[in-house]
Amino acid sequence: MASIKDVAAEAGVSVATVSRVLNDHPSVSADARTRVLAAVESLGYRPNAVARSLRTDQTHTLGLVISDVMNPYFTELARSVEEEARALGYSVIIGNADERPDLQDHHVRNLLDRRIDGLLVSPTDGGSPLMLDAARAGTPMVFVDRWIPGVDVPVVRADGRAAVRDLVAHLYGLGHRRVAIIAGPAATTTGRERVEAFREALQEYGLGLPDAYIGQGDFQAESGRRVTEGFLDLAEPPEVVFAADNLMALGALDAVRARGLRVPDDIALAAFDDIPWFVHTDPPITAIAQPTGELGRAAVRALADRIEGRPGESVTLPARLVARRSCGEPYPASPEPDSAQAPAVQPPAENRSHT
Repeated sequence: MASIKDVAAEAGVSVATVSRVLNDHPSVSADARTRVLAAVESLGYRPNAVARSLRTDQTHTLGLVISDVMNPYFTELARSVEEEARALGYSVIIGNADERPDLQDHHVRNLLDRRIDGLLVSPTDGGSPLMLDAARAGTPMVFVDRWIPGVDVPVVRADGRAAVRDLVAHLYGLGHRRVAIIAGPAATTTGRERVEAFREALQEYGLGLPDAYIGQGDFQAESGRRVTEGFLDLAEPPEVVFAADNLMALGALDAVRARGLRVPDDIALAAFDDIPWFVHTDPPITAIAQPTGELGRAAVRALADRIEGRPGESVTLPARLVARRSCGEPYPASPEPDSAQAPAVQPPAENRSHT
């Protein structure tokens, strides 16, 4: 493998001149720059990235800590982050928190020790002193999907409130009145926000959300299964189960089938976080889709701004309802995957808000 000394000898310049060319230093003549670049090409020389980072104080590496690599939403998010980072000249090191705050902080600490240029995190909870300290120390950081209140860094996320209202309108139009939710962890912003949005949307239609119809999940399939079993054991089970993420929805589907019941004939099912698998289930699952790829790309761009000394802007993108057949929709459902079924009805007049 060629060394920087080999390049210098081939180009007839000093090692220092080669270094200046490779680091795009302006104090190099056009002739010397041309000869060095020709030697680099001829010898197939590749600069040592670690050595370069010691000179420039940059590693051209980003850290990404995601909540659960087994969740297809975060898998797609990680892919879009990696693609955008590569386009901007960065590599990405990924850490999987597995929805565990201790493992999240382990990855964050290791990434900071590796002298990454910036950090993308989807926090597993809102109580990490480590990330608060990192932000206060000036570490370029962006939160994606979830965030920690009080930590002053850009947040790139989807706003699902309008889509949740569309879902409730859709369910109401189909005749459903008893609806339940499998909530995500209350320690996460998305866990709290989706329950609040669902409750508020139900109120617009004069529908309540009794405690018995709120099941506490953890964004994992097993919790969706467990909570749904509890709903089915109620004296008056719900007509619809809304799972606040895709894995809990799959767990709910398992629980229904284990009882010998069918979706939507015996109980309807909807989910937050659409995934490609949902079109292949029987029936296909009605879901709220987030613009996952756009979120990942926007997060990388915001982080690159922070690294380069610009403020970096928070970004909020809309989610959308994709109606299929798991809530009793007429067959065939609305076209896939680009159009969502619009809400069929308005809230009853007495429940509408007035301006």
